[in-house]
Amino acid sequence: QVQLVESGGELVQPGGSLRLSCTAFGFTFSDYPMSWVRQAPGKGLEWVASINSYGDDLRYIDSVKGRFTISRDNAKNTLGLQMNSLKSEDTARYYCVNRWFSMYSPPSKNSGSWGQGTQVTVSS
Repeated sequence: QVQLVESGGELVQPGGSLRLSCTAFGFTFSDYPMSWVRQAPGKGLEWVASINSYGDDLRYIDSVKGRFTISRDNAKNTLGLQMNSLKSEDTARYYCVNRWFSMYSPPSKNSGSWGQGTQVTVSS
């Protein structure tokens, strides 16, 4: 059974940092590209970042470039998202998904397997 478990979200002040993690179960993690997707309150799904199966092709939405870093450890079946210089507009529930998304291939809950998400709140 495919399962993705996110962790690391919490309340943080603007300008702060967080590291999100996602642990994968039930599929061959190293065969799949992975993505982080977020959903702010009352808004739709927003693609944040994607990484290919080898970990050498990284893509980001413009609003997080230079602040967020996606990474993976295929030996540990884990996906990471280092988030620095956090802003209030980064407040959202963050999901990891075993699909490649981009600006041209937006996320859909019908595509891939999704975790339950982890809540990130940026507020003073």
